Amino acid sequence: MNQVPNESIRLLRDVDAYMVPSGDEVKLLAGNLVRVTQALGGNYTILMNGNMVQITAENADALGFDTPNKPDSQVPKGDLENQIWDQLKTCYDPEIPINIVELGLIYGLDISDIDDGKKVHIKMTLTAPGCGMGPVIAGEVDRKVNGLESVENVHVELVWEPQWNRDMMSEAAQLELGMF
Repeated sequence: MNQVPNESIRLLRDVDAYMVPSGDEVKLLAGNLVRVTQALGGNYTILMNGNMVQITAENADALGFDTPNKPDSQVPKGDLENQIWDQLKTCYDPEIPINIVELGLIYGLDISDIDDGKKVHIKMTLTAPGCGMGPVIAGEVDRKVNGLESVENVHVELVWEPQWNRDMMSEAAQLELGMF
């Protein structure tokens, strides 16, 4: 992760972003003053004019940060299932500094053979059914898992049963959020 300044910074170029929590796509203009509040999984949650917005890793340069390269320590290792879980652990809700695995949002992972490789079906939920960021988070999951070498097809299914609750979080996540 890049070191994130605690002061306001100006956008260096126009950039597409997502409003949090609605998930609406917006264009932020060069020169706008923003404050980075979270930089996890390569994405940046920023405050601009009192609004929370997410800028994806591919657009980090608009904030003056380098676009991330995978260091050797992040190159996927182990069997495919472990690689997928490792990728899922790099996906974050833009409002919560805990990855989606530790939040308990992943309900199922199925890997099957297809002609040219592997098909991956992921069942996941959100902390709130009305969260507009669902498609954005699901899209990030799709991109990151699809980036694995033997994966040819990814299907991310948003499900609502059972309804997510705080008890589904790992102990580490609950501790991080001060729930113990």
